[in-house]
Amino acid sequence: MPKLTVVVAPDSFKGTASAADAARAIASGWVSVRPGDRIVLAPMADGGEGTIDALAAAVPGAKRMLERVHGPTGGSVEADWLLLPDVGRGATGVVELAASSGITLLDPLAPLDAHTIGFGQLIRAALAAGVERLILAIGGSASTDGGTGALSVLGAKFTDGEGALLAPGGGNLVSLAAVDFSRTVPVPIGGAAVLSDVTNPLLGPSGAASVFGPQKGATPNEVVLLEEALGRLAALLPVDPATPGAGAAGGTGFGLLAWGAKIESGAAAVAAAVGLGSLLAEADIVLTGEGSFDAQSEAGKVPSEVAAIAARHDASVMVIAGRITADVSHLAAAVSLIELAGDAASAQEDVLRWLEEAGRIAAGSILS
Repeated sequence: MPKLTVVVAPDSFKGTASAADAARAIASGWVSVRPGDRIVLAPMADGGEGTIDALAAAVPGAKRMLERVHGPTGGSVEADWLLLPDVGRGATGVVELAASSGITLLDPLAPLDAHTIGFGQLIRAALAAGVERLILAIGGSASTDGGTGALSVLGAKFTDGEGALLAPGGGNLVSLAAVDFSRTVPVPIGGAAVLSDVTNPLLGPSGAASVFGPQKGATPNEVVLLEEALGRLAALLPVDPATPGAGAAGGTGFGLLAWGAKIESGAAAVAAAVGLGSLLAEADIVLTGEGSFDAQSEAGKVPSEVAAIAARHDASVMVIAGRITADVSHLAAAVSLIELAGDAASAQEDVLRWLEEAGRIAAGSILS
């Protein structure tokens, strides 16, 4: 039996398994069938929750930096950012919005009052540590504040018609009259990459308030108010609100663009950070996957990015996913956890078991 080099590069299976845990489970199943193969773990992310975990697991020398910052409606939370070592482009700080300002930190939700102050404090901490480049993962937000909470920590001022500073939260932006960026700390010399897996604009029926506001607890009337609030912000900043990704994270994408950051494909940026191209250049097979492999998976999600890189290096692609509804005829193998477990509830209840079983099936598919 020829020995193969196999790279295991899944996204997280949201709510059930981190990318790192998923990669280990898949690899365990694979080696139980093909123990002689060389296995390389490269857990991935697309800019949402789990980005730091994926990079921490994949980048040698990565260091978690713990901070105490504001939570999404006040109080304090412990959250970390990730320091990536200098590999020729300067040290990089990776900051994940969900860690400090995420929707999972709130119960009940607070659609008008939630803010991104904690996210800004983590960015400020990374800058104070001397990083020369930022990677900002903005998935999983609790707020629709246009990133104003984070920007206020970075030195921006948002005031009403009488010159008073606005209280944090997207709802208060309906009183916004002026913005002052004159004392804002600059983007680091190596730039700030905003990672997002959505392309929504800031405003309109596909914008931040209309699409994501209800997910964050907004009533129909509150969606209207938040749309008006973001419209006031858009009128005062020199960024096109129609820019793809401006509506990400309740408009945080828009605010970060105004600061000087650039929106990038989350999956592509993480792939570059973990050196996936170099890994796949030596690979025979790559296993990737996510919770649901569907039509959206072909639009900037982890499996599509992994497959694109694999195609450049003639590596075969296998997909393992909870649910599979996309065309898989071009893949070397595709395994659905729901089909293995019998139903979605069973697959989610013991996802690592089924990921390991999927790894065994994938390995067995090439025994002949």
